[in-house]
Amino acid sequence: MRYFLWLSFSISLHFHSFLISEESMSLDQQPRTHLAFLPTPIQELSKLRTALKRPRILIKRDDQTGLALGGNKTRKLEYLFGDALQYDIDTILTAGAAQSNHCRQTAAAAARMGLRCELLLNGNTPHLFEGNVLLDKLLGAHLHWKDEEGTAASLDELAERARAAWRKPYVIPYGGSNVFGAMGYVNAMIELAEQQKLLTQPITHIVFASCSGATHVGMVVGAALTHFSGTILGISVDYDASQQANFEQGLVDLANATALKIGIAKRFIAEEFTVSYEYAKGYGVLGELEHDAVHRLAAQEGILLDPVYSGRAFGALLDMIAKGYFSEDDTVLFWHTGGTPALFSYAEKLAE
Repeated sequence: MRYFLWLSFSISLHFHSFLISEESMSLDQQPRTHLAFLPTPIQELSKLRTALKRPRILIKRDDQTGLALGGNKTRKLEYLFGDALQYDIDTILTAGAAQSNHCRQTAAAAARMGLRCELLLNGNTPHLFEGNVLLDKLLGAHLHWKDEEGTAASLDELAERARAAWRKPYVIPYGGSNVFGAMGYVNAMIELAEQQKLLTQPITHIVFASCSGATHVGMVVGAALTHFSGTILGISVDYDASQQANFEQGLVDLANATALKIGIAKRFIAEEFTVSYEYAKGYGVLGELEHDAVHRLAAQEGILLDPVYSGRAFGALLDMIAKGYFSEDDTVLFWHTGGTPALFSYAEKLAE
């Protein structure tokens, strides 16, 4: 398990607290840099529904946000870069797994804004640059490999090195998971509320991959703002049931900080976050569940999932449908969070 991500998630909330003024502002007053192609479309998975019989399944295509092959992080980066560009900076720093979708989209946003980007990635320099790592290089990012001797051990250390080199860094936490990142999905729920007006049936469930937290938090805070009455179900792709209390307390803390920042009086509690830990079988592990989900959606609907996040979450959705979790009257929205480039780093296993 990448438990350090949880620690970084908690630490980042405090690290960026000095950037958050005591005076709250509404969401539309927050600094924002427009990076994404919005709104992302919603389509019905009609062939899949015919095969499964129930329920009605929709998909929200955040794999189509447009920044370097898209993904959910682009929504977060609009507010993260909006905050960053208020300061006299020239460098963006962030970190993640070797095949981090967040790092790839951060590198693309930095390139668009004319900023230097430095990425702290887990592992050693690979023999073959593929998937997101290849795109990181194409986007001009400077890569640091955490397991190599002499590499910075943390983002804080990397920031100190940047300052020592007379650069002016801005640190974005793992997954973009702080209040600014969460705002991206508060705004996404406002977008969804408008799209729902065109649907013939109300959405009863939203299912998506939950990991570093800001996507989940933004949806829950946005649901309160838009009065969404359905169930928001996060499929944990990393944290198992033994980490439930810490993970959900982190979600609550971030939700309350986000609500405070954008002027929402409501305070959130753990019971407002619905998370399934049943499918957390190891981060980045491509099992039968993910393998079958990737193949099935590609073959039946022509839509590509990634093997780590959306593949696991969609596999969980298919399993829950098979177990009768949803009724025939339900309308389930699967929120596709992107990650397609990671497919190529799993080519050998996926081709089996």
